Amino acid sequence: MKRRVLVGVKRCIDYNVKIRVKPDNTGVLTQNVKFSMNPFDEIAVTEAVKMKKEGGFEEIVAVSVGPKECQETIRRALAMGADRGIHVETDEELQPIAVARIFKKLAEKEQPQVVVLGKQAIDDDANQTGQMLAGMMDWSQGTHAYRLKFAPEEVECTRETDTGLQTLKLKLPSVITCDLRLNEPIFAKLPEIMKAKSKPLQKFTPQELGVETATPVKVVKVTEPPKREAGKIVESVQELVAALKKEGAIQ
Repeated sequence: MKRRVLVGVKRCIDYNVKIRVKPDNTGVLTQNVKFSMNPFDEIAVTEAVKMKKEGGFEEIVAVSVGPKECQETIRRALAMGADRGIHVETDEELQPIAVARIFKKLAEKEQPQVVVLGKQAIDDDANQTGQMLAGMMDWSQGTHAYRLKFAPEEVECTRETDTGLQTLKLKLPSVITCDLRLNEPIFAKLPEIMKAKSKPLQKFTPQELGVETATPVKVVKVTEPPKREAGKIVESVQELVAALKKEGAIQ
């Protein structure tokens, strides 16, 4: 059996785009908006390519869940170095639990030693899919990975925490989620982009995989963040304390 890496790539609104809320507050405007691969997933793909070169893995499978346009995101991952792609096509807005269920089915089908994901997507900032998948599969997990070092049957994962770096030894198979400082994303050159067009890409639907996508989570309302008020300049500490007391910030 091949030593295989499954890597998730999500299609998100590009991080340079200014997000605008729909007039009816049901979501954000996506028409005529630039989309790109989630930046954390770019790091995941780059790490998967590094793992193949240095960790003895033989195949990288890039997976994306979403509308037909996600195939562009998969082709980008193939240009970066993935060997083949899987597109689970759906027009539904899936919650992390549904995406984790889909990855579970694919992991059972593909039998990877490692699943690599970005720690979160920049659209919903959920930071949940990797943890849910590890729980469903009963696999070891390393979240917010800062550095990875692979051995035949385990991986040493140094991860970022609120109090500093923590190093764990995880038995394979494992789920890894990648933080920003893990690597510098690969820049795909034109020859690789052209080669990616001929790499295999399988298509499924959640129903074909036997995955129930319905969840009890419902978005009630989406609003713009409140505008920041202009700052105030004070002449002394006493004036600052008086102003804070007046606004109820301190007692």
